[in-house]
Amino acid sequence: MTADPAAGATVPTYRGTVGAGVLGRTLMHEHVFVRSPELDVDYPHPEWDQVSAVETAVRGLEDLYDLGIRTVVDLTVPGLGRDVALVARVAARVRVNLVAATGWYTDDVLPPFFRTHGPGRLVGGTDPLTDFFLRDVQHGIGTSGVRAGVVKVVTDAPGMTPDVTRILTAAATVHAETGVLISTHSNPALGTGLDQARFLLDRAVRADHLIIGHSGDSTDLDQLRRLLGMGVTLGFDRFGMAHTGEDQQRVDTLLTLLGEGYAGQLVVSHDAAYFSRVTPPSWRRSHTPHWTHDHLSRRILPLLLERGARQEDLDTMMIDNPARLLAPVAR
Repeated sequence: MTADPAAGATVPTYRGTVGAGVLGRTLMHEHVFVRSPELDVDYPHPEWDQVSAVETAVRGLEDLYDLGIRTVVDLTVPGLGRDVALVARVAARVRVNLVAATGWYTDDVLPPFFRTHGPGRLVGGTDPLTDFFLRDVQHGIGTSGVRAGVVKVVTDAPGMTPDVTRILTAAATVHAETGVLISTHSNPALGTGLDQARFLLDRAVRADHLIIGHSGDSTDLDQLRRLLGMGVTLGFDRFGMAHTGEDQQRVDTLLTLLGEGYAGQLVVSHDAAYFSRVTPPSWRRSHTPHWTHDHLSRRILPLLLERGARQEDLDTMMIDNPARLLAPVAR
């Protein structure tokens, strides 16, 4: 019998470490709050109220628990307004486990600080990206004591720019030292997930600890099968996001891959947020009314079962795969 890779492993959450085997039904690509610190200081968004936002998130996460969700991975990193102290206020009041992330969100260039800091640069020193990511994973984010359980990276239309390449290299370095999961934002229409997979696997990232995000937006089954053939996990993680694709297409593609036996390499989620400055609540209510954290539980999972998916496969995608992915690889 093959040993369970998650057996005995622990995963950091906002309330401390928990056993990977007790994470339960997990949403692998979500957000609590997406903000913009520089804008927020002088140009606060009219729909943002911190007290109200915290209450909304608490209600939403408690509702998820009642629907059977036990863990939510919050992939909000610098570049998206990560605020660990604020999310910790939410985490302290809910039964759901929240997992924090490190990494950097940009598909093009990094802030000016990074142009002068690092090997061969004006100020010199070690690469701060590697230092930041490693500290977040090993010791905690800032002074919060909350350790990151995943590294988030991005490629999109600009491609593998020098700064994006630098971020992916730092992520691979931290993975090599800690065994932590890497989860990506990709653009399936441009095939950037293939670029990510090739780059990271060439740098000794374990395929079984790499999620190529947003793959469920693709209608190119050949591309998805090529990725699956590399051994990576595909994120069908934008259910409800109507402006990037139709749920009917996502369901059709997911059912096809489940029928081909790929349940062990798939995870599902929404990429939703309780507040996002990028797509604020009023816009979401008008344009993407089902882009919410409970959409899978209330609509998509019942639809998958109705259309012939096996409960065993749903459990594999939402329980077994997250436990394996979030359990750090033994180095």
